[in-house]
Amino acid sequence: MSELNAMLAQVDQNFDELLSLHRDLVRIPSVNTGFMPTGNETEAAEYCREWLEQRGISSEILESDKDRGNLIAQMPGESGKNKLLLMSHLDVVPVEDAAKWDYDPFGAEVDEGRVFGRGASDCKGLLACQMMAMSLLQRNGVQLSDNLTLASGADEESGGRYGFGWLAENHPEKIRAPLAVNEGGGTHLNVAGTTTYLLGVGEKGRLEVKLDVKGTSAHASTPWLGDNANFKVAEILKRLEAYEAERDTSSSIFNYLSSMAIEDVATPENVDAIIEEVGSRNRQLSSILRALSRMTLTPTMIEGGIKSNSVPEMCRITCDVRTLPHQDDGYTRRELEGILEGIDGVQVDIDYMAVPNSSDYETDFARRIQEATSLSLESQDLNWIPSISTGFTDSRFLRPLGTVTYGFSGSHPEDDPMLDHVHGTNESIGVKSLVSGTKIMLALAYDLLAVR
Repeated sequence: MSELNAMLAQVDQNFDELLSLHRDLVRIPSVNTGFMPTGNETEAAEYCREWLEQRGISSEILESDKDRGNLIAQMPGESGKNKLLLMSHLDVVPVEDAAKWDYDPFGAEVDEGRVFGRGASDCKGLLACQMMAMSLLQRNGVQLSDNLTLASGADEESGGRYGFGWLAENHPEKIRAPLAVNEGGGTHLNVAGTTTYLLGVGEKGRLEVKLDVKGTSAHASTPWLGDNANFKVAEILKRLEAYEAERDTSSSIFNYLSSMAIEDVATPENVDAIIEEVGSRNRQLSSILRALSRMTLTPTMIEGGIKSNSVPEMCRITCDVRTLPHQDDGYTRRELEGILEGIDGVQVDIDYMAVPNSSDYETDFARRIQEATSLSLESQDLNWIPSISTGFTDSRFLRPLGTVTYGFSGSHPEDDPMLDHVHGTNESIGVKSLVSGTKIMLALAYDLLAVR
């Protein structure tokens, strides 16, 4: 048995250690509301630092603000130069209504082969896999040619200003590396009898749009003396719901439909029909194709009014917008102008939080990830497709530094990604994916860095 095969076997042998690590991470409520003070990532970072240092791996915590800790751990190589960066994030989104959960959102309960809890999938599962992979390399005394770095950032869920964005601006030498693996890909599709992995080569852009709707205040007992902003809000919401975004099939995934038993060549004119047909047999693939064929404009928050007996003169609608690579904030503004035509008193503010970005697909690094996955899963019958993530990740801070960055979590083919419920009620991750993810991170690092 080779050294690598022996270490891959150790992942199974040390499953309890891996599961315990992941559950401990989920139990730390590093909730990021987006409004300071928030996050509490330092507590999670300190747990990771102690866990790693107990296993002989040095690490440090860099705080961008009070309790906004960023973890940096490193295993040095002979060259002293960084080569591979393992990325993740420490913060999680809030739990909107814990009463709707079947499990304690921060209890990390295990049921039917899954760990349940906020952040179980996004992104403490990947972090646990990466930490465990590093510990096994260290435990086996593997000599590295170049540095292996693990970085887990704060604030990813609210734009990364206190996390990788801050690191890239203030400590780029800590995270700069030729190659990086992050979230934003690595899920699979079981179509046409074949397991197809989506390698995340890029991501859609993300804009936050605020629509400030103005009216005129008055006493609620004589509402005709005012101009109720709520009625304008109702009309805007109706139009947003009816909005039909321009269809687009330029994303790379549409060049690979034939490998997923889809015979038609996708065009803007027929893509909806393809999505509808696919949805009857594969809801996951249908959802991905829908998200990658158009801009999405989703109202997510409404604020307005100051008192129940006063006609509101100001209301705000906040929208989440995800753009395709060629759609900038000017495109978004023009689309909004069409939606809002004829409604007076609306001010539009656009915050471009994440610009669309990508790395090349045809690289040696992509091939290495594919080989590490095949080895770890003991399967050569895997199909691969480059894809862009429907959400944004911290990868956008690394690509401008010259880092080839891919999203790949390494979910297990027998796990159903639709059960992850990322950002939703009963978020979870399959324990098989914790094992497969660890093996893939381990095999990739060994292939790229081990002195043999």
